[in-house]
Amino acid sequence: MVDFVERKCYIIFEEFYKAGSCLPEFLNCKPAHESAFFKEDICMALFKGAGVALVTPMKDNLEVNYDKLAELLEDQIKNETDSIIITGTTGEASTLSEEEHLEVIRAAVSIVNKRIPVIAGTGSNCTKTAVYLSRQAQEAGADGLLVVTPYYNKATQKGLINHYTEIAKNTDLPIILYNVPGRTGCKIAPETAAVLARDVENIVGMKDAVGDISYSLRLMEQTQGDFDLYSGEDGQVIPLLACGGIGVISVLSNVAPKFTHDMVMNYLNGNQAEALKMQCKALDLVDALFCEVNPIPVKAALNLMGWEVGPLRMPLGEMESGNIEKLKKAMQSFGIL
Repeated sequence: MVDFVERKCYIIFEEFYKAGSCLPEFLNCKPAHESAFFKEDICMALFKGAGVALVTPMKDNLEVNYDKLAELLEDQIKNETDSIIITGTTGEASTLSEEEHLEVIRAAVSIVNKRIPVIAGTGSNCTKTAVYLSRQAQEAGADGLLVVTPYYNKATQKGLINHYTEIAKNTDLPIILYNVPGRTGCKIAPETAAVLARDVENIVGMKDAVGDISYSLRLMEQTQGDFDLYSGEDGQVIPLLACGGIGVISVLSNVAPKFTHDMVMNYLNGNQAEALKMQCKALDLVDALFCEVNPIPVKAALNLMGWEVGPLRMPLGEMESGNIEKLKKAMQSFGIL
């Protein structure tokens, strides 16, 4: 019997495959957690479940607070987070110097000490810089890399293939592509991802923050499921899992790590109805966490919770007072304040 979540998924699918057409073979009559999107040997994935896109805590003088970083990492592990994603967008990588960037990676690797995977953000709009950061992250002991598309200068689809291929051939680590065109102005086409997945052995998946379910479906169709799909949108985790995803790289996990882990694992373990209820419960909080540019609200939320993660580096600044009230209300309703 098809359950509530699966009925919802098929309603979505029917928007793209109109009456009279057949669903693609990889969606035909299979629950998402059993679909052909899943690699037969799931243990080959870097992780499945909820990976936290971790903030970088700062002291009042805007130096990185490594003692607080250790506290955050220990709390994430205690609350069953499945992977640490360090020095990404949420970690303010854009305003870290190269040496700070690498030192934060080294610190995370040392503190986590192989208890869960540490995935380092090493993307740049300069291929040479991305290669350097990726090599250094490997030397530091990271388990994988998250590599955003070039931003500002962008790239053609051929340029993206060349960019990612060059990075990949300079490291042995598995690479997750990061597709977030709303920030970068550069979008990886499904066909481009398929070429990279086929031709570059250590390009293994994508953080999909496109925000378009039809894109995710086409991506998985083009790659025939031989690609690890992670939601990059906390408000669309369950829909992405229904497309064959195996997890989320999450901002929400900073403030609700156990909840986010449980939501994903409920879905993957067959309890889709409960996972959907949890997704709906989180929507107001997720909206509040993105009511200003990330990571402004999530750092504010952590500070409200008493974590003392410090200020943001310019050009990011503190939240507007009206948005602070919206965030407080959402946190109180969710039960974390």
